[in-house]
Amino acid sequence: MPEVEHRVGADTEACPAVPQHGMWRCGTVSSSRSAARAAGRLPGAKTGIWTFLEHGRAQPGTGDVMPGKVHLALAATLGVGAAGLAAAGTAEGMRGQPAAEAVIKNTDGKSVGSLRIEDGDSGTSKITVAVRGLPAGYHGFHVHAKGVCDPRSTDPSTGSPFFSAGGHFNLGSGSHPDHSGDLPALLVSADGTGNASSVTDRFRVEPLFDRDGSAIVIHAGPDNQANVPDRYRRTDGEAGPDAETLKTGDSGGRIACGVITER
Repeated sequence: MPEVEHRVGADTEACPAVPQHGMWRCGTVSSSRSAARAAGRLPGAKTGIWTFLEHGRAQPGTGDVMPGKVHLALAATLGVGAAGLAAAGTAEGMRGQPAAEAVIKNTDGKSVGSLRIEDGDSGTSKITVAVRGLPAGYHGFHVHAKGVCDPRSTDPSTGSPFFSAGGHFNLGSGSHPDHSGDLPALLVSADGTGNASSVTDRFRVEPLFDRDGSAIVIHAGPDNQANVPDRYRRTDGEAGPDAETLKTGDSGGRIACGVITER
């Protein structure tokens, strides 16, 4: 591949010189207000873009690329290099986005993990969790409706701790697995560690901080997502999931909990 000599050009010709092999195209774009501010430049200043075309050519006079594959794009901008521009854009993307976090603790009050929730694009939120010191296997993993993690608070019917966290967080009226706070099961490895990341469009960060807050809860067993085929009959003779399954997916007691706080 031809080597690129990174030299800053002047205002409307903000592309450095590259080898003339007919495979490179230069164009300019106006930097966004946020990127320009981060770089200490005026909004609208020009950024030069060199694009290497592996199988294609630029349409004369338009800057459009004819059918082909864009193999590599490199940016050079007045007063800041390509790496600096990328860093500024990343930092700008992270600023101002609502975010939440939680320290997850077991019944002994020992930290066993952490959670982060960030608002994303198009009405979604990204959930990232890392745990350690937990039993191997799949575990039910849900956002719960109250921001209280008291291991001494036990469910009167099951004896499960962290009853204080309430039921599953839900902005609507559906049952499990359609609660807003229902998340994919968390898989813990044989060494007791687990990491997972998922994206949901069921809730954003702000509703988590309603009057009574919210919490993240890890259950003792796997979540069956209320997937109970009709061939399985309940004790009452009826088919399908019963009331308990429709609450938690039969994921068992609560073994760890973390109050979700603003970050």
